[in-house]
Amino acid sequence: MITNFTMLTLALTIAVLMRPWRLMAGATRLTPILAALTLIPWLWAMPSLHKMPLQLQGSGACLLVLMLGWPLAVPVLCVVGVIAALISPMPWETALDLTVWLGVVPATLALGMGLAVRRWIGPHLFVYILGRAFLGTAVCGFVAGVLAQFSGHSMPGIDNSLSLVAHWLAAWGDAFLTGLFTAIMVAFKPEWLATWSDRLYLTKP
Repeated sequence: MITNFTMLTLALTIAVLMRPWRLMAGATRLTPILAALTLIPWLWAMPSLHKMPLQLQGSGACLLVLMLGWPLAVPVLCVVGVIAALISPMPWETALDLTVWLGVVPATLALGMGLAVRRWIGPHLFVYILGRAFLGTAVCGFVAGVLAQFSGHSMPGIDNSLSLVAHWLAAWGDAFLTGLFTAIMVAFKPEWLATWSDRLYLTKP
């Protein structure tokens, strides 16, 4: 628990130092924030609310980074963890664990993935959707799950021998939803994506 609290405090401190409130200019981030605070807590709380043989949890962190940017996504994910604890019977230690390993860690990996894609592949429309949103989310979600497992944080209700398979399946489920919603927003609501720019991705070289 101390490690989780330290990681969360460090990430939140860095995010606050980057002044995330600047990303709220024009209130274009308000709708994605409200949507995240409404939907993502239920994804995190699902295993505590329903006992199923294979309890896979969606993350939503990578999509949130695409919509809000990392500095604003981190405090929002912290609020998501609090709401998840309030709407379910999970203990606060579990909520902290989820906030770190379903929220902050994949969000941070998504930030690094985005920088790497921009640096080595370039700002292309299909790379943004397929690379960052779809494949990038799958990689970040799976790596975060593996790191959580090797740190002693297993998925609830899942045997350790099956946890890697569970992390793999959960990562691809999250990747499908992230890629789908990102494609829809690129087409109809690009202003909801803080990481999107018409000048970068739609201008021909």
